[in-house]
Amino acid sequence: MRKRTAGIAAAAVAVVVAAVALPLFQPWRLLTDKVVDEALPGTAPISTTSSSTTPPTISVEPPERTPIVKTGPKTLLTGKLITHEHRTSGTVSVVALPDGRRILRIENLDTSDGPDLKVWLSDARVAPGRAGWHVFDDGRYRSLGSLKGNHGNQNYAIPQDVRLESFRSVAIWCDRFNVSFGAAALA
Repeated sequence: MRKRTAGIAAAAVAVVVAAVALPLFQPWRLLTDKVVDEALPGTAPISTTSSSTTPPTISVEPPERTPIVKTGPKTLLTGKLITHEHRTSGTVSVVALPDGRRILRIENLDTSDGPDLKVWLSDARVAPGRAGWHVFDDGRYRSLGSLKGNHGNQNYAIPQDVRLESFRSVAIWCDRFNVSFGAAALA
């Protein structure tokens, strides 16, 4: 009788632990991937394909007109992601767009999927290894939103009120467990 009672109690405890642990840790996310491939705003690809058999015409502006010079996106800061809690690689850059907006661009991101991942600008120094896992919420930081995918290229708007000189790093931050998956120093 005691063995049966102990077995039922153990099974009940296992069910309660699973009911709490599975939603909290979401272990299946280690096996899932989300790929995002956003283009850099303002850099629409130019199509060179045509079904026309007529040769293209080239128009030349009269010499008295001043040509309009269009400027493209300008890279202000860059960095390379390093691994913290989970293997992470890719590059980050802060880009000024011709219309005055700024974005954080993450390219070739490769990290694990996880619960509640955010992209943060931080004033923390990037340290390799375990020393760098928990530092990004110790000082000033600004969330740019949830990580869109754990692979690929993605853009995050930087609000106009953000002073870039106040931040020196980018972190892929797990808000649920207060740990950095990976980070990059901005230079």
